[in-house]
Amino acid sequence: MGNKTLTTRGLFGWLLAGWVVVNLLQAAFTGISNDEAYYALWGQHLDWGYFDHPPMVALFTFLSSLLAPGALGVRLMTVLAQALTLWLVWRLLKESGLKKSDDTVLSFFIVAASLVMVAALGFVTTPDVPLLLFAALFLLNYRRFLQRANWANLLLLGLSMAGMVYSKYQSVLVIGFIVLSNPRLLLNLRFWLSGLLALLLLAPHVYWQYLNDFPSFQYHLVARSAAFKWAYFLEFLPNQLAVFNPLTLGLVIYVLVKRRSADVFERGLRFVIVGFLLFFWAMAFRGHVEPHWTVVASLPMLILLVREAAAQPRVRRFIHTWVLGSLGLVLLARVALLIPATAAKAHFYTAPTYEAIAAVAGDVPVVFGSSFQKPSLYTFHSGRLSTTVSSINNRRTQFDLWQWERGLEGQRVFVCANIEGRSQVYTVGDQRIEGFFVESFRATQRLVVTTDLP
Repeated sequence: MGNKTLTTRGLFGWLLAGWVVVNLLQAAFTGISNDEAYYALWGQHLDWGYFDHPPMVALFTFLSSLLAPGALGVRLMTVLAQALTLWLVWRLLKESGLKKSDDTVLSFFIVAASLVMVAALGFVTTPDVPLLLFAALFLLNYRRFLQRANWANLLLLGLSMAGMVYSKYQSVLVIGFIVLSNPRLLLNLRFWLSGLLALLLLAPHVYWQYLNDFPSFQYHLVARSAAFKWAYFLEFLPNQLAVFNPLTLGLVIYVLVKRRSADVFERGLRFVIVGFLLFFWAMAFRGHVEPHWTVVASLPMLILLVREAAAQPRVRRFIHTWVLGSLGLVLLARVALLIPATAAKAHFYTAPTYEAIAAVAGDVPVVFGSSFQKPSLYTFHSGRLSTTVSSINNRRTQFDLWQWERGLEGQRVFVCANIEGRSQVYTVGDQRIEGFFVESFRATQRLVVTTDLP
């Protein structure tokens, strides 16, 4: 029995190590995406909050930049965080009495790899990466709290709740659905104390929001609303099939329907899965729902399927045949991301364009029009100053809080934009750059015009 346990433990360790190596290679050799460059810029200017998201992703890119150069300088913490996330989920499964075997370990990694967005978040840095990490910590400590509501579990529960909110605001849904699944928590004084601890830890971020007139809340709750379109509603389910893998999501639905919750903890997992899917499907009535907004539901999906596979040979066989077979498509997609000539070029392989812009601009600051991605990518690839000038037709971004264009008043800048009658075409190698030089820059986007009506 001892040798068997050691073998199983060793198999998990080797597979996790292989997972990390694959993600390290993918992170190092896949070009930086638009949003990653934006988050990397946040990491160069640490703060308690940002326009679009809480600050945890900025801390991740900052720490990555201290440990590695280039793309790994944005993604290293992402690779390590996902490894820790998987370890925490495995620890939760072990503590819940999961029967440990080589088949169970294989089921765990097959399901994890089949969850398409989870696979992507192993090497692409987004706010969902720390969200998954702290959500895994939260679920682990929530289960421990149910077993024993001592001070240690109280502190870890509060810490994990704060970590989730510092990662992404929708994490409050995780907490909310857990409470809905177990209303008796509201009668537990120590659960309230863990919530109070989380609020105290979040105080600096709330104060930052107050100082900046709550820009994140205005953006997410008001500015993102749009007129109803049937396309938004109808595209939701196909998008979720793509995010979670049709076979894996189908198996999750089978388990949810076929078997009742074994305990209060499993009921919480089910509430998170169903709650996230229904909530964001309902959100489609007020605008487009990004497919990855539900990705945190992948953790309870993973837990449920691995537990079911350990108990039901039929489920295990399905995972080890059909779900395993689907990994071929996931692998092909990951390989495609490494090839600049594929559709990934426009999203991940933009370095030649921004290096050409830097060659045209020289040491002159570059100003882009109505884009937060372009100045972020330019700064990442060139290391030089850049900003954007927003228009009334574009949404606000972190650049509107920084207001760097004010520091360029009166300076010579290169405006990289296609302005009829002003822009010239510059050719650098096979790159075609449009823009023009301004000898004395003046930004007018923050002018306030008042009128007195007779």
